[in-house]
Amino acid sequence: MNKNIKKKKIVADHMIHGADYNPDQWLDYPDILNEDVRLMKVAGMNQVSIAIFAWKALEPEEGVYNFGWLDELFDRLEANGIDAFLATPSGARPAWMDKNHPECLRVESNRVKNLHGFRHNHCYTSPYYREKVRQMNTMLAERYKDRKALKMWHISNEYGGECHCELCQEAFRNYLRKKYNNDIKLLNDQWWTRFWSHEYSSFDEIESPAPHGEQFIHGLVLEWRRFVTYQTNDFMKNEIEPLKRITPNVPVATNMMGTFPGLDYWKMADDVDVITWDNYPAWHNDWEKEADTAANIAFVHDINRSMKKQPFLLMESTPSNVNWMDVNKLKRPGMHGLSSIQAVAHGADSVQYFQWRKGRGSSEKLHGAVVDHYGKEDTRVFKEVAALGADLKKMSGIVGTCVKPEVAVIYDWDNRWAIDQLQGMNRDRNYEGTCKNHYKSFWKMGIPVDVNDEEQDFSEYKLVIAPMMYMSKVGVADRLKKYVNDGGTVVFTYATGWVNENDLCYLGGFPGDGLMELSGVWAEELDPLYPTDKNSITTTDGKTYECFSMCEIIHAKSDSLKVLASYDDDFYKGMPAVTENTYGKGKCYYIATRTENQFLDDFYGQLADSLKLEKPMIKEAVDGVSVETRYGDGEEYYFIMNFNNEEKSIKLTCGATDVLSGEKISSDVALKSFGYRILKIEV
Repeated sequence: MNKNIKKKKIVADHMIHGADYNPDQWLDYPDILNEDVRLMKVAGMNQVSIAIFAWKALEPEEGVYNFGWLDELFDRLEANGIDAFLATPSGARPAWMDKNHPECLRVESNRVKNLHGFRHNHCYTSPYYREKVRQMNTMLAERYKDRKALKMWHISNEYGGECHCELCQEAFRNYLRKKYNNDIKLLNDQWWTRFWSHEYSSFDEIESPAPHGEQFIHGLVLEWRRFVTYQTNDFMKNEIEPLKRITPNVPVATNMMGTFPGLDYWKMADDVDVITWDNYPAWHNDWEKEADTAANIAFVHDINRSMKKQPFLLMESTPSNVNWMDVNKLKRPGMHGLSSIQAVAHGADSVQYFQWRKGRGSSEKLHGAVVDHYGKEDTRVFKEVAALGADLKKMSGIVGTCVKPEVAVIYDWDNRWAIDQLQGMNRDRNYEGTCKNHYKSFWKMGIPVDVNDEEQDFSEYKLVIAPMMYMSKVGVADRLKKYVNDGGTVVFTYATGWVNENDLCYLGGFPGDGLMELSGVWAEELDPLYPTDKNSITTTDGKTYECFSMCEIIHAKSDSLKVLASYDDDFYKGMPAVTENTYGKGKCYYIATRTENQFLDDFYGQLADSLKLEKPMIKEAVDGVSVETRYGDGEEYYFIMNFNNEEKSIKLTCGATDVLSGEKISSDVALKSFGYRILKIEV
């Protein structure tokens, strides 16, 4: 692998350390506004995201504007060397707007119109609201286009939700007319609407899914979810247009929410300049170790990095706890810095918080913040934030560096939606968790991974893993066959290639769409297991592993197929459970059952060796210690992170320099409980 990756600095030359800042809530407290700036400098903050929910403060009455407080804020920030990500305020509207223009309010799937309240309680199709947002954004861009502090546009805030009003119904029908070439027969065929005699005679008869209406035509449900992404993205593009027209050199971004099931973020990624996301793990929970939480979050960091194959921004995180989980547990000492550095290790060029200062009232008054109601800097949380800020100041050389993985895991929103709604298999289908389990084996080895959807280029990877690729969309099978034929390696699992992009089953056996030829197997049946059912598989070298939940019964369809493991019990005892098929210059592996993670660790460990995947220069992995690498301009940085609540050490096979302390290290790297080290490797 070519380690010399050209740096790509997307916003700033330094590591961004910032927070959501809401001075519009504190306009009656000028002493607090002045104190905020002083405390920001003590905490090592160099950026704030502003005006996120400030519509009422900007337009107190319809057509009456007040930008004076925002002008003063820019003055104050610029005088103190603090940058601003200026938000568009569309995430929440003032009451006067909903009273005067109720068409802005959403209609829920039960066809009941909402009252004023919530966030994102607006119709994405409403002509009035689209025009009002465009006007507001135009005024913001015109007024602040020359401000030195303006470094990025923060578009709205955590887009989400859907509207079922008549405007949205007609927009949905037009979306379908375009997609299906105005051919209602084509739509009926692809949705299999003859089921229950639910064929449509015209597009005018189609309505969005409803709890008291249609919800079992899977093609309809799938297309509605795609439409929600399409319409949300179209609304976002309406927001962005005046900003890019007036300030073409200021990047735009919107904060995403990890694997949020309501939107396909891959469809939105092309329309923003920078990927940003909000990270709120349940650290120190009672169902998994901190290392497992870390691996799950690493997976999501890698999705965000993979969307543009460039550094991303951690837009929100909490320095302490949140207020919306069942148990809002505090981060233990050290975890704030460690979890923040984990984001940087996976490609983030920022650490940002929600929020800077706790509000006095309403729903987020007890949500974690840098400054709490005590209002001073001698709190545990503030001290940890300031300590991290000091470390981030020493990391400017890392800004713009990125990761070049040789492995990709496919996690696809369309596929998730289809799996979530299907009737069959087990209720515990757990597509996301399955993808994460396959990913974790590489996280433990320190091997970087891209997490892509089905529509990305496979050719740059040595290994592509497609867990539960139930939906094989147009062209995916052909691209995978070419990839393997040219020498690539792919791994499939049970429930692969059952349906097309419209959730219509392939005929001729599974995996369909030509994937039977590639995998070399015919999957005849899937046996869902009760939690009390037991089975196992044994490999050809005599190792036995537990399998559970789903056991697929497969048969050889290729002369080149090798059986690597077989079932140990039930009526399919002795039948293949894991196979290897040679296809052209490459190989396709098929894992027909859900196995314990130890099997995945051993299986992928052997694949990593045979494919000569690049690993970090350490003597051996240590349980709960993550090693991530960023490259750029001949530089190589190791982030070594201890997610154990006890001290650990790891041994290097090369020399290194500690980025934070300047210490020269020859071999042993000591790590405190929830500690981290950042090393520049001498290669």
